[in-house]
Amino acid sequence: MIVLVAPPAQERSGGARASLVAVAQVRLMMLLLLFAAAVLAILVRLAVLGIGAEPRSIRNTAAVLLPLRGDIADRNGTPLARTIDAWTIGVHPDRVIGDKAELARELHALMPEKSAAWYHRQLTADTSFRYLRRRALPELVAQVNALGEPGIGFSREPERLYPQGALAAHVLGYVNRDGKGLRGMERVLDAQLTDPEARSEPVQLSIDLRVQAALENELARAMADFQAAGAAGVILDVANGEVLGMVSLPSFNPNNVNGTVAPMNNVTQSVYELGSTFKPIAAALAVESGAVSSMARRFDATEPLKVGRFTIRDDHAQNRWLNIPETLIHSSNIATARIAAELGRERIEEMFRKLHFDTRPQIEIETGRTLWPNYWGETTTMTVAYGHGIAVTPLHLAQAYAALVNGGIWRPATLLRTPAGAPPEGERVFSESTSARMRQLLRLIVTEGTGRNADAAGYRVGGKTGTAEKTGDGGYSHSQNVSTFAAAFPMDAPRYVVIAMLDSPQGTAASFGQRTAGWTAAPVVSRVIQRTGPMLGVIPDPRRDVNLAELQPLLWKAPGQEAAGQ
Repeated sequence: MIVLVAPPAQERSGGARASLVAVAQVRLMMLLLLFAAAVLAILVRLAVLGIGAEPRSIRNTAAVLLPLRGDIADRNGTPLARTIDAWTIGVHPDRVIGDKAELARELHALMPEKSAAWYHRQLTADTSFRYLRRRALPELVAQVNALGEPGIGFSREPERLYPQGALAAHVLGYVNRDGKGLRGMERVLDAQLTDPEARSEPVQLSIDLRVQAALENELARAMADFQAAGAAGVILDVANGEVLGMVSLPSFNPNNVNGTVAPMNNVTQSVYELGSTFKPIAAALAVESGAVSSMARRFDATEPLKVGRFTIRDDHAQNRWLNIPETLIHSSNIATARIAAELGRERIEEMFRKLHFDTRPQIEIETGRTLWPNYWGETTTMTVAYGHGIAVTPLHLAQAYAALVNGGIWRPATLLRTPAGAPPEGERVFSESTSARMRQLLRLIVTEGTGRNADAAGYRVGGKTGTAEKTGDGGYSHSQNVSTFAAAFPMDAPRYVVIAMLDSPQGTAASFGQRTAGWTAAPVVSRVIQRTGPMLGVIPDPRRDVNLAELQPLLWKAPGQEAAGQ
């Protein structure tokens, strides 16, 4: 007989306890798993919401994937164009949950550059995404975010910023919303600026921002004072062709192009008949060719010159025979025409081609096509010598004047800083002796002639006025002109050419009603040189000047008294 003996009460109690512990552990494990699953679900949901909060569109994706664009700086390292991370405000119309009309009014209050009706159209558009504002400041982003509308999203994307605003706008150009350079140096340097290996250092231009600002300020002032339709100016280094300043007015702000067409660059794209600024070129050719071997040689300017059905007249008629210095200081069309007739078409045309007047100006950015004479008859040969019948850009003129004064070498202009001591190879146009003579004559025009208002004490300015009637469908206008002053300084050792041009200036009380270059453009050059000379390392020195002792006795002194050396 088997007798079953029950375990002691203590043993029964221990087994039950172990069973309860095991059950509790299982339950705890299940609770931890449930908690982990909940946390994972929350994280997934947050990730989805985070992704959904970013404005999503093809354009936005492209912007994010675009390579960063390198910086552009002036010759001293001052930033001219940079790429920054900017805030963008957008909306997903299908996700807006609030009252769209009320939301449109609130957005208009925060961003008043667009109407409430415009915002309402974006909010009700049948599309997945619309931009509301690009280049938004963080403060504005915070204000829009405070509206609490989940359909509005914010993102950051690369944006091109021009810290100097409209300054040097035509030089820099701009980029489109996809980051591609469309105009100016942005277009020229597009590949370099987007190359990861080449964009580590800013690309330095030849522009000096201080010089640029002074030139732009003085041209804008003159444009306003004389109510001109436009203006242009350039400062060029005569030794290497570097452009230190280039201004075209009206201008634009590359930060805010918004698909509009920017105005043309009047320095490199617009062409003009530049009038009497061509006379020193004709005089230089006369000296260079040997047609005029003596500065005392005279040309008949006693009365208007009839050529076929045309009559050539002088604005400052002297009604006497004029030598070369007098022809230039009195800006005689008649005497210049007679010099041109003696030189002949072949020599004048050859000289103009050497100065590249027959081609677009040589520089990196956009350029205009010159208006070259179709037929070089006797009249054309005479008139082109004083800047009528041929149209070129102000940059053409600047390059020609650089060759006149720098020893006779023509060089292409550049907007890129060139290595020190390594000027680009040029082409000889004039001899050293001819260039030296032209430095004297250009200085004489400022001290004794039509260029007096361009003088700047101590800077030894030389140059020539040019006033040409504008052309239109009905021929030449008697009420509108292009007023230009072409200068160089210091003339005893020339370093810079300065061109200032006003399109259709009007006479004022300050100019005694005059709208010619001597009263409108020449004073601009004087002020620009006084402001920029010290920046460019040219110190005014009243004790120095060009030696004019050889030429001054040739000038007519008083009625009835002929100049020496007749």
